[in-house]
Amino acid sequence: MVSPTASLLHIVYKESQIQYLLGWLQLTVSSTRSESPAAAFRYKQVIVLRSDLKMSSGKAAAQACHAAVSAAEDTRKTHPSWWRGWMREGQRKIILKVHSEEELLGIEKETRGSEIPSSLISDMGLTELPPGTVTALGAGPAPSGLVDKITGDLPLY
Repeated sequence: MVSPTASLLHIVYKESQIQYLLGWLQLTVSSTRSESPAAAFRYKQVIVLRSDLKMSSGKAAAQACHAAVSAAEDTRKTHPSWWRGWMREGQRKIILKVHSEEELLGIEKETRGSEIPSSLISDMGLTELPPGTVTALGAGPAPSGLVDKITGDLPLY
């Protein structure tokens, strides 16, 4: 005989599985329509890298990862529903570029003035760059429309 507590836990677990599957199904159905694939995503994260630094691909990847993790963690704490939606949708990330530190700081200032959580990354200076070099910005995850208002005109990295 199964205890009432075990039965309740089983029901809660099954309900969470069903909610996950419904979210996945909704995403799958909406992405198979005539909409663009991007329209299926309500949330996204952007990573903005400085192209003027001429970082190696490994260095750029590491800086992008620092920005992605830091910004996602900020979002998880400040906007948990955005973070959960983004996780459920597959963690969409877009990597963009700017041509200077000033341009990157301008984007960061705009994100700070909005609701979008962001994280500015400075290098430790252990390999290619001098210590304290500002390399990247992670913004979001956040609703795609909010992110696009600030970064929608930036080119892909």
